[in-house]
Amino acid sequence: MNARRHGGFAGLRITMTWIAGWAVACALTSADSIAAAPASLDATAIGEASGATATATPDGVVKIGWPRTDVTVTVDGMTLPPAAGLGSWAAFAPMGTGAMVMGDTVVFEDEVDAAMDAAFTHGLSVTALHNHFFHDTPKVYFMHIGGEGHAETLAAGVKAVWGAIRAVRSARSLPATSFGGATPKPGHVDAEAMSKIVGQPATDSQGVAKITIGRTGTMQGMLVGGSMGLTTWAAFSGSDALAAMDGDFIMSAEEVQPVLHVLRKAGVHIRASISPTSGAPARRRIWRVLFVRRWMHRPPSRNPDLPALAHP
Repeated sequence: MNARRHGGFAGLRITMTWIAGWAVACALTSADSIAAAPASLDATAIGEASGATATATPDGVVKIGWPRTDVTVTVDGMTLPPAAGLGSWAAFAPMGTGAMVMGDTVVFEDEVDAAMDAAFTHGLSVTALHNHFFHDTPKVYFMHIGGEGHAETLAAGVKAVWGAIRAVRSARSLPATSFGGATPKPGHVDAEAMSKIVGQPATDSQGVAKITIGRTGTMQGMLVGGSMGLTTWAAFSGSDALAAMDGDFIMSAEEVQPVLHVLRKAGVHIRASISPTSGAPARRRIWRVLFVRRWMHRPPSRNPDLPALAHP
């Protein structure tokens, strides 16, 4: 093993040791404040409802999993085995008279819409969407889901999400490399028309119409606003006949699920989520979206399916 690689592994070992020690300390600190767990869950029933093998852990959590062996993934030229981070999972824990579920679902680009729609249809929340790798082929994303309710109902919801993904792969074995349909061509988008439709001022920069709305929040006890990056924005490029929209929607925690529902109802492709601030009482989340559709054919009035970009 060369010195460079040895140094990298040594640094990784030190980092993981520190993280493990910190996690143990936090667990010991908070253990006394955690109430006794409610009644145990039925792993067999959860397995039947989810269509997956369910196992119970010593602490009463029931887990199911689905390794993505159906698509070969390479990272920086290396074929990545599913055990190295390409496994979908969901964990169920007793909660009051029901249960809560948390999980991470492996999705490829053309599976995100179907998986997210299935989650919403079955009462689950989508709490994050992000990637883990650089130089991965095809691109791999991870969609976090959550929910509370009857354990079997939650398990059926997870089954629906995974089933929606399987349906996409059944129709096309390899992940798609585009949304399909016509591609917008460089041109000019009428900023004034966009302003009237969205209900917010729009700027025109070399034919690109852009709407920007600043918000305010706190971080480390300090007030921060739009000039520090807390902005919702949408940019419309292409032409009035066919355009693309991309942007960031910045939201407080309670706004995330309603906004995601509205965006998906309008056909907006949710691309990623990040939490850009820490130490904030009401943490903001930014969701990156990409949207290509013909709705921008100079509509005379606002499209009722589109979300409003309004200052809270």
